[in-house]
Amino acid sequence: MDDEPGFDDFVAEQAGTLLRYGYVLTGNPHDAADLVQETLIRLRGAWPRVRRKDSPHSYARTTMARLHISVWRRHRREHLTGEPPEGVHHEVFPPDEEQGLWEELAALPRRQRAVLVLRYYEQLTDAEIAKVLGISTGTVRSQAFRGLAKLRSSLSSSPATHGSMR
Repeated sequence: MDDEPGFDDFVAEQAGTLLRYGYVLTGNPHDAADLVQETLIRLRGAWPRVRRKDSPHSYARTTMARLHISVWRRHRREHLTGEPPEGVHHEVFPPDEEQGLWEELAALPRRQRAVLVLRYYEQLTDAEIAKVLGISTGTVRSQAFRGLAKLRSSLSSSPATHGSMR
């Protein structure tokens, strides 16, 4: 049935990793699932070309980052809602003791969050981040600086809420 060998195996092996990466990018399990789904749809179309490359996983991560950035470029405004989001998380997401940090990361502007995720979670260089996001390396550095400053400020102002960060 599988007309593209290896794609099903790739999805089976990488789905959890991609879902966690999507969660780190979006800060929301529902948006993360949507991002992974859209990425896998695009990856499936390009699979004959991608499977011959050294790292299909890198291709998928780059696609996810670009899709995420294109979403926040289209929707720069924050959408307010009367109902708080669900607090249910699946086991592929961070444990409860780390939840405070992830909530603070999710509160950052999308570009700052994307830069920090790519730098510290994916361990990309500034040049690689700039290429993935389509911005200059100077913008990468300034967004990382601002994002880290906001995280430090928010985490140091309320240590009881976020656990011990020492």
